[in-house]
Amino acid sequence: MNKRGKDSLIIGFALFSMFFGAGNVIFPPYLGLGAGNQWTLGFLGYYIADVGLALLSMFAILRQGSPAGVTARIGKIPALVLMCSIVLCIGPMLAIPRTAATIYETSLLPLTDGISPVAFSVVFFLLVLVLCLRESAVVDIVGKILTPALLLGLLILIVVGVASPLGPVAPQPMVENVVSTGIEAGYQTMDVLATLIFGYIILKSARKKGHTEWKDQAKVVAGASLVAGIGLLVVYLGLTYLGATMGSFFDLSVDRTHLVSAIVRKLLGQGGIVLFAVVVALACLTTAVGLVSACADYFCGISNGRVPYTVLVCVICLFSAIISNFGINEIIAVSSPILNVVYPPTLMLIVLALFGGRLKNPWIFRFGAIGALVVSLLKTAGPLLCWDVSFLSYLPLDSFGFGWVIPAALCALAGALIPMKQKETLVP
Repeated sequence: MNKRGKDSLIIGFALFSMFFGAGNVIFPPYLGLGAGNQWTLGFLGYYIADVGLALLSMFAILRQGSPAGVTARIGKIPALVLMCSIVLCIGPMLAIPRTAATIYETSLLPLTDGISPVAFSVVFFLLVLVLCLRESAVVDIVGKILTPALLLGLLILIVVGVASPLGPVAPQPMVENVVSTGIEAGYQTMDVLATLIFGYIILKSARKKGHTEWKDQAKVVAGASLVAGIGLLVVYLGLTYLGATMGSFFDLSVDRTHLVSAIVRKLLGQGGIVLFAVVVALACLTTAVGLVSACADYFCGISNGRVPYTVLVCVICLFSAIISNFGINEIIAVSSPILNVVYPPTLMLIVLALFGGRLKNPWIFRFGAIGALVVSLLKTAGPLLCWDVSFLSYLPLDSFGFGWVIPAALCALAGALIPMKQKETLVP
């Protein structure tokens, strides 16, 4: 294997680790349970909305040279607002509390009922706080060991589940639209949003390995994307199938974490539950530390150091501890409308960023993002405010959750008709 191939393999494992968090384990089985005999169709929607769009985001970052370049052309203030929204989603509002709730529901509840969720959240985030404030190699070491350990454990689980299915796949799906349900589950992983925060790490890694030219970087990232994509394909496809075989035991009222625990217990016994609980707990801990540190770094940076990193870490841990006590199902229920609003304008900017310097007019980006945002806001807030937004169902691709695409594209075309100011540059 030549140097480019080796570097692609190494960076591919890094991409896999970045996209595959322990919290993501809960989504594919629940999707498979609801999709029934259409589980492959549901998985396709999930895989495109999660891995496909995340890798698309990586190439957009590559084209622009940095994650900031993807959002920069909508203007300084709008870009700041969007990035802050993204950081809050993958940080203290949703993703960080979800790590603690996942540990509590998948690692503790299956083994003991005597621990208060409040007490656990206090202990967990005190530990996260200490690890974030003290530079320690423990997190890095544990992270490097646990990702392969978690992957190996899941592969064993999948092989056993495929060789000896837990039950027949349900003849009918339990959800109305399997594809849109899969897409929404893919959104819930928040991997696309996380890419805009962690993408610079991948580019920096490629450059450190001597790949300084854009074409060389593109080939390395393409190879790495293939490695990560195949790994995630195997894991997520297997987990979706395992969920589909549980239709004889559960319906959609089951908790996602309880479903995962039940699959592990039925396939690997109580010993498997203990081992799985330990690995997931430690993997979620390292994920939480990384997210808290990244969020604190970001907000410290935009404040030019006026708000100290240590203060931000404390605030993020405190807020996350409070939110985590609502539980996995409640956090997912709250995150769904938030992500349905944040995702469309972000995805529109990612697609436009793929054109690189060919689209020089910033109004294309501004109008495209506005079009996506308006449709997503109407779609999400309309039913909550008792507005009649039934006309949105006539939009092309609406049944797949992409009704915003055509309006956003038309708005982008309208933006192209607005003349650029002479002082406007490619990237503000």
